[in-house]
Amino acid sequence: MWQGVIPAVTSKFNEDDSLDFAEMRRCFALQIDAGVDGLIACGSLGEGPMLSHEERIGVLRTCIEVAGARPSLLTVAEASTRDACALAEKAARAGAAGLMVVPSTIYHSDHRETVAALRAIAAAGDLPIMIYSNRLAYRVDVTVEMMEELADDPRFVAVKESSDDIRRSTEIINRLGRRYDLFTGVDNLAFEALAVGAIGWVAGLCLAFPHETVAIYRLVKLGRHAEALSIYRWFRPLLDLDVSTYLVQNIKLAEALAIHSNERVRAPRMPLAGERRARAEQTILQAMATRPELPRLV
Repeated sequence: MWQGVIPAVTSKFNEDDSLDFAEMRRCFALQIDAGVDGLIACGSLGEGPMLSHEERIGVLRTCIEVAGARPSLLTVAEASTRDACALAEKAARAGAAGLMVVPSTIYHSDHRETVAALRAIAAAGDLPIMIYSNRLAYRVDVTVEMMEELADDPRFVAVKESSDDIRRSTEIINRLGRRYDLFTGVDNLAFEALAVGAIGWVAGLCLAFPHETVAIYRLVKLGRHAEALSIYRWFRPLLDLDVSTYLVQNIKLAEALAIHSNERVRAPRMPLAGERRARAEQTILQAMATRPELPRLV
C-alpha cells in the first residue's frame, strides 16, 4: 500500500510558540518537490506529544494540503488507549490517509495489552495503520509474534521497524513474507534495511537533505547499489544525528542551515547550545561543503 521515502516532518513554531503554518507549507513543499512519497505528521520528530490534539490535526491538514494525492499520515502516540482512540477518530474525520501508531508512551504494556491497544486504535480510526515498533525510545517492543497476531486485521498494513537490530527486518520477512509494507525508521540503518528487503524509509534528515535521501532510495530500487552506497557513506555522519535524544534539535538545526528554516522547539526542549551545538553544526556544515553530485535517475 505504501512505499518509498516518507519523511516524518517537523512542526514549525512562531516566536510566540503558536504553530507556523506558513513555514510548514514551505518546508513540506520542498519535500514534495524533491520527490518524497508522502508525509508523516506529529511523530517524535514532529514533537507530537508536545502538541494538543487540535494542533496535531492542524499539522495533519497542512500535510494533506501540500502532499495532495500522496499519503499524509498522523502519528498516534498517547499514554492512554482512550486518548489514542479519540485522536484516531479525529484524524479520520480530517482526511488522514492512515495512522502511524505507537504503543503507550508512559505505561510499558505487555504483549496482551499492546495487541489489545493496537486493535482498539485500529477500530476507532478505521484507517490503514503503520505499526511503529521502537523498543529503544518507547520501551515497548512490538515483536514479530505480535505482528503475526495482528495480521488478521487488514487495517494493519505496514511496520516502521526501529528496533535498531537490522536482523529484525529479515525476521519479519521470513515470518510474514510481504504481509506488511516494511519501512525502516532508523536513518543510519536505512541502506542496510533497504538492502535486505525494506520497501520504504520513514526519514528524518530528509527534511534538510531531501534530494539525497530520495536518490539513495531510488538508486537501491534500480539496483544501482554502488552509487547509492557512495551517497549513503557521505550522508552517514548526518544520519547519526537522527539517532539521539536530541534528534529534534539536531534536525531543526540542519533545516536552519540547509533550507533556511528556524530552530524553534516547544519547551521543555531548547535549541542546541555549547559543545553539543558546535559538534552538530560542524557535522552539518562539513556535509554541506562536500555534497555529492547526484546521478541522473530514470
